Amino acid sequence: MFFSIVIPTYNRKPILEKCLRALELQNGSDRYSGYEVVVVDDGSTDGTVNWLKSSAEFPHVRLLEQAHGGAAAARNYGVNEAKGDTIIFIDSDLVVTPVFLESHALTLAEARLETGGDRFFTYGAVINTANFEQPTAEPYKITDFSAAFFATGNVAIARHWLLEAGLFDTGFQLYGWEDLELGVRLKQLGLKLIKCPAAVGYHWHPAFTLEQIPKLIDQEIQRGRMGVLFYQKHPTWEVKMMIQMTWIHRVLWGVLSLGGRLNERSLAPLLQWLIDRGKPSLALEIARVFLNWYNVQGVYAAYRELGAA
Repeated sequence: MFFSIVIPTYNRKPILEKCLRALELQNGSDRYSGYEVVVVDDGSTDGTVNWLKSSAEFPHVRLLEQAHGGAAAARNYGVNEAKGDTIIFIDSDLVVTPVFLESHALTLAEARLETGGDRFFTYGAVINTANFEQPTAEPYKITDFSAAFFATGNVAIARHWLLEAGLFDTGFQLYGWEDLELGVRLKQLGLKLIKCPAAVGYHWHPAFTLEQIPKLIDQEIQRGRMGVLFYQKHPTWEVKMMIQMTWIHRVLWGVLSLGGRLNERSLAPLLQWLIDRGKPSLALEIARVFLNWYNVQGVYAAYRELGAA
């Protein structure tokens, strides 16, 4: 088993440094024969490419470059150029522990022995953190739980299944859903998810501030639009639930946001009060009330546009 760790990146040089250093510190294991780190730069403008080209710190890294085309295209490029029989997807803001590869390898090997095949993939744990200096110091929180079937934050899968499924759909040009859509196709091929909690990745993002809200709202609107594309490809009730295109979600977030009256303006004083008292994570969870409302509105707006086209 040889791993190709595929990492798309776009203007994330400071945290990418921590990501790559952690991957160079992996424990050896007889469960895998070696690994490469395939970094696909998606048109960064922050000096990422020059820094990687001039650095001798990362012997496992192979740098690929493309014009800015999004994460789906970058991951496809990485998979197509990968030397390994097994692909691990992580994001460039993920910092792993020294047993990361060993844990994925052990779980994959045990599953192969148990099933006699490889119609499965392993899904590691992802812990969110705003601690840039020591990201791996963050404990697991209930908000870190994910029910996603296939998400590219921390997953290991045989390369041939990705090729058979058709890789990521590059039509997902905006934010969201390209990995879960591929997951639907992998599920149709009969692949199973196997949890691998020992393969922990710490997903770093800056602590929540009010200045982030416009970008977060825009992401939710984009996610709504891409959700409709997801539903076009897979018009099932399961996908409608995933993208929040049901009356249940309209009622839920409509009620919780008081029909949109609890929004970024009306809640700003409370959110800032929590931030000032060292509780940015709680502030973000409260902000998700109106962020989800924007998402639902984005879904239905995009669906109406589709019907009018």
